Amino acid sequence: MVQLRSSGAKRAAIIYNPVARGLSRRKHLLQRSTGLLTQQGIQVRLVATDGPGTASAQARQQIDKGCDLIIAAGGDGTINEVANGMLHSNVPLAILPGGTANVLAREMQIPMHMERAAAQIANLQPCRIAVGALRTNGSAPRCFLCMAGAGLDAEIVSRINPNFKLRAGKLAYYAGGLRQVFRPLHEFEVVIDGSRYQASFALISRVRNYGGDLEIARGASLLRDDFEVVLFRGTESVSYLRYLVGVAFKRITGMRGCTVLRGHSVSCQQPGGTGTYVQVDGELAGVLPTTAEIIPDALTILAPSAYLARERSHVEFAACA
Repeated sequence: MVQLRSSGAKRAAIIYNPVARGLSRRKHLLQRSTGLLTQQGIQVRLVATDGPGTASAQARQQIDKGCDLIIAAGGDGTINEVANGMLHSNVPLAILPGGTANVLAREMQIPMHMERAAAQIANLQPCRIAVGALRTNGSAPRCFLCMAGAGLDAEIVSRINPNFKLRAGKLAYYAGGLRQVFRPLHEFEVVIDGSRYQASFALISRVRNYGGDLEIARGASLLRDDFEVVLFRGTESVSYLRYLVGVAFKRITGMRGCTVLRGHSVSCQQPGGTGTYVQVDGELAGVLPTTAEIIPDALTILAPSAYLARERSHVEFAACA
């Protein structure tokens, strides 16, 4: 399960996305963060990503060069790529939030200001966690720390202009959601540990936080070895306004058209082959069919001790309920 111990890291690489929204206009934050890490006795080298999809290989290279700590600076997409290059290693991953939504950092109660996050890294505790592994339309598996989604939210992600996202931040997602309101949705089949369901939006989550503002999978936890899966039915996007109210008031459990389950294996298939989109950690991942499975004991992540204490209590209470 979860084992806490001092990480004792001395050599770190900060892998950062130079075009991330929180960094592109405030590059001085990285230099200041590096200075704060040096004060904590950690030698740091800065490694800029070379483009989309390169951070995984860069993380592996830095581990091979002897780094005993990898720090991902950027948004959830950058963290996802870095984590994919660290699976099954003993090197811990730390986070400096610098993206649009910063879902994982908010989930773990890491300060949103990069310098404050850097100042506490030496005091964070390592814990071993499971991750999700997503295969989309026969592709190679891609791990995710936060969530994968099929249907409505991935459709919104597919329509967001990257340049507009860089300028507007989370407003780009809200604008995308408004454009989707009067578009029809397609339901697809979801199989969770062998049981079959229908949905037009399937959220496969390891975290409670969704987009930085809402909690949808309220029973999810990084310390659990399973997914919380939330299914929404309906072929008219406007019906999701009712679901949004339920999410805002934390009352989706038992809501008509909404199903909340736990599982270790999830597959989604589109019978008509209509090209339903899939997203993973906020980035477009392809179209159905897709499968997601839990990989236990996959990654070491550094987290605040208060967060770990809260999650351990949360998981133990759920197990006794």
